[in-house]
Amino acid sequence: MISKSQISFIKSLHQKKIRKEQGLFIVEGIKSIQEFINSDYVVDSVFYTENLMPKLGNLSRNIKSVEITESELSRISALSTPQAILAVVQIPKQSDLNIKKLDGSFLIALDGIQDPGNLGTIIRTADWFGLNTILCSMDTAEVYNPKVVQASMGSLSRVNIIYTPLTDFLDQTNLPVYGALLDGKSIYETNFGQEGIILLGNEGKGISNELQSRINYPVTIPRYGKAESLNVAISASIFCSELRRKS
Repeated sequence: MISKSQISFIKSLHQKKIRKEQGLFIVEGIKSIQEFINSDYVVDSVFYTENLMPKLGNLSRNIKSVEITESELSRISALSTPQAILAVVQIPKQSDLNIKKLDGSFLIALDGIQDPGNLGTIIRTADWFGLNTILCSMDTAEVYNPKVVQASMGSLSRVNIIYTPLTDFLDQTNLPVYGALLDGKSIYETNFGQEGIILLGNEGKGISNELQSRINYPVTIPRYGKAESLNVAISASIFCSELRRKS
């Protein structure tokens, strides 16, 4: 049984302002929730329908579990088609950005990505290719937006997301910066070496001028057809695939 006040509170977590104030966000779907339960994140509570109980298994005593009806779930879900289970998870304190510890690794930097679905897909892609850190400019979409969480399919539980002024970071790091630009060397001819930053820009404007001046290696994905542009999440996938293939 879920109370009216609990329903109102969970629905309020659909809003960025309330998530920030309460330090909580929601995760939906059994697979994603299990990923967060088995991670360093702290799961506060789980709300599930009757048919999900066998799949849920034994939960820690520290996690509040509440059986609810499908009607109640539809009232708290951020999805048009709820997935029979929803969890409320604590937002962790952002990790400190230790520039030296990033040496010898690849990471992704995002400049003003606005679409939550794109951000979530990029997180999932980074996880697939073993890139554990994504740096986001301060104007990039919020990572705990339900659409980002859903698109990441649990990968958010493993990828470290850090919001930071990218200009300051790029001025301090010794890592080479590979920028995704329309005018650059073909990605298929680029040697990524053993470390570096893959810099991807805003869906409409691309990489800002102030960050373009900090790119060491402009890289482009050659166009063979007539499409005007390539989705940034698809670009991220191609970059990750190529750097892993060559490293």
